[in-house]
Amino acid sequence: MMKKFLILFPVLFTIGANAAGFSTSAKSALLIDYDSGDEIFAKNADELMPPSSMLKLMTLTVLFDEIKSGKIKMDDTITVSENADYKNPLWYPASKICLTTGQKITVKDAILGIIVLSAGDASVAVAEKIAGSEAKFTEKMQLKAAEIGMVKSSFGNASGLPHANNMMTSREIAMLAKYIIKQYPDIYPMFATKRFEFDGATTQWCQDWTRTHTMNYNRILFSMSGADGLKTGHTDDGGYGVVASAKIGGRRLIGVINGFKAANHDALAEEIKKLLNYGYKTTQTKVFYKSGDVLAKVPVWYGKSKTVDATVDENVAINLPKDYSMKNIRVLARFDEPIAAPVKIGQKIGEVVIENNGEIVKRVPLVAKDNVKKIMLFKRLFKNISVIIRGK
Repeated sequence: MMKKFLILFPVLFTIGANAAGFSTSAKSALLIDYDSGDEIFAKNADELMPPSSMLKLMTLTVLFDEIKSGKIKMDDTITVSENADYKNPLWYPASKICLTTGQKITVKDAILGIIVLSAGDASVAVAEKIAGSEAKFTEKMQLKAAEIGMVKSSFGNASGLPHANNMMTSREIAMLAKYIIKQYPDIYPMFATKRFEFDGATTQWCQDWTRTHTMNYNRILFSMSGADGLKTGHTDDGGYGVVASAKIGGRRLIGVINGFKAANHDALAEEIKKLLNYGYKTTQTKVFYKSGDVLAKVPVWYGKSKTVDATVDENVAINLPKDYSMKNIRVLARFDEPIAAPVKIGQKIGEVVIENNGEIVKRVPLVAKDNVKKIMLFKRLFKNISVIIRGK
């Protein structure tokens, strides 16, 4: 095999000044660029902390998988058990949409209740519908976290109420937010819902509750143009937390704050808004190739197709200081050719590297876009003879 280097993208940038720094009194914070995944700001981002209701993002992720696979539909109904009944003392101080035993709610209403009103009762109802019990559902949450790469996170319930096993890092919360945005593009817009009034209240108390609890706790949706998600959380001991995302001028950032002592959700929104604005004001993103782009055609040995398209499953991008660009940046595809058949979709066949003055600053796997089957034995013999006689 021959090692191939393909220069895809040489770039030149200029140097400029950076804006003022950012600081926060929150115990943990993280800001990342969505396209590149690069870190812009971090404070104790790998420290395990109670995520409070931000944990509900994993509850939703397990549900979204069921919807994506067709096992559950938005208009399917969920029968509420006593565990999710608002009269359960567990829900007295907690966020809820005020469900009652035997009541039927749609999956769509459960999702909106969880997103907008942080409904713990709806989270339990979802868990029981999918897994039969909340305990078994947490096992699914754990497996999904491992699949995403969230190796530190652990889960003790579906609601985020205080539990010894409910622990996540700001980095893994951001990782989960990015996963949701990428994997469920048809569902993600629901996170931008500003108000939701649940009309299924069955008691006078619940009717009064649902009339006065309609506004999304994620107040940044009301105060920052481009903000479109995701989830807040709060406990008396742990303080306030939020994972938020905004897309401005085609560029998306994801910010996380946890352990923030504040007066209310409005103060929390102002803090995460400052963090996101810091990223937009001080940095920029250069996207060279997007997920799914074909970067090269790689020859295949003994394949039914002579070549296979080489692509990337993640964006080839870097985050740079505002008005600051590294000189002598090159983007290269490196692969061996030809590669031997059979070739499977997603198989790593090389890598894309971003270099600055010859030093590698980022690597992205180069993968096969299609399957290429191996030719039959007699055809391989014919191919060998052809190579001997004609050199190809």
